Parts: sequence; structure tokens; C-alpha cells
Amino acid sequence: MTKATGPLYKVRFRRRKEGKTDYSRRLGLLKSGIPRLVVRKTNKFVVVQVTQAGEKGDLTVATVTTKKLADFGFAGKSNTPSAYLAGLLCGLQAKGKGVKGVILDVGLQSASKGSLLYAALKGAIDAGLEGSIGGDKAPSQDRLEGKHLKNASDFSAAKQKILASDGKTKEK
Repeated sequence: MTKATGPLYKVRFRRRKEGKTDYSRRLGLLKSGIPRLVVRKTNKFVVVQVTQAGEKGDLTVATVTTKKLADFGFAGKSNTPSAYLAGLLCGLQAKGKGVKGVILDVGLQSASKGSLLYAALKGAIDAGLEGSIGGDKAPSQDRLEGKHLKNASDFSAAKQKILASDGKTKEK
């Protein structure tokens, strides 16, 4: 088998071939010039980052995973209240580093109404960053506070600890 060559052969981007990046959506986000709130859900955790585009690549301003919420007394890892608290903590960290507003970057994940992607954005907005959630896409307040979970009382205590810490976390 030979490699295709010639003037009509165009090599596709590797990450597009692998189904990892939607370059047209990414270009639109980068052209806006607004820092991005990148939310990714893994099998165990939710990762929330604030990134800014640079000439040599993206610069990560703040990163929080839901694993870090154990420091504040919240045991959830991959649910809506955890995503909200991670967004709140990441928003406070980014605000402390001079970020004023964010735009949501969900990548290839499907952002349905009431999903934890919007919960993370709601947390960042509640931390004081400017951003918008269109219409009724944010989860309900009961869902954000985890009233559907067993550890609903842990949420309010963890939220108070996060707000009191002003985004500062212990380094390990």
C-alpha cells in the first residue's frame, strides 16, 4: 500500500481524524478573544479550566477537578452539584488572576438542557465572572444544591468553605 501524494491530496488534522476536536467551533471561540471556561466530564471526575488563547498555544489560568472538592468536605465526583462547586472554585481562582468574563467551551460533548456542563458555568457566574446561559438551560436550584442526593447538607457547607477560602486551595 502506498501513501497518497500529489497536488490534490490534503492531509486532515490528526485530532479531527480521531474525532477529538471540532475545529470550526474552536475557531469561533478563539476569534471572540474571551477566555474560555473549558468543562470536560470523565468517567470519574469533572474538570473545569479557564484558558486563554496565545500565539504559542493555550494558557491555562485556573484548573479545578472535582477531586479537589474533598478538601472542602464534599464527596461528590461526577454529578451536578460537584460540577457547580468546581465551577465556583475555578471561577474564584480565575477572578483572582484578573479574568473578568468567560465563554463556555464544551468540546464534543452534547450540552443538553440542565446538564452538568451548564452547572459548571453557573458556578463560575456565581463566583463573579461574566458569562451567559441562554434561556432555561441551567439546572434547577434544587438540582444544583443536590437535594436529590443523600449528602444534600454537605453541599451548603462546602459552598460556604469555598466562598470563605476565596478560591485559594492547599497545594499537595
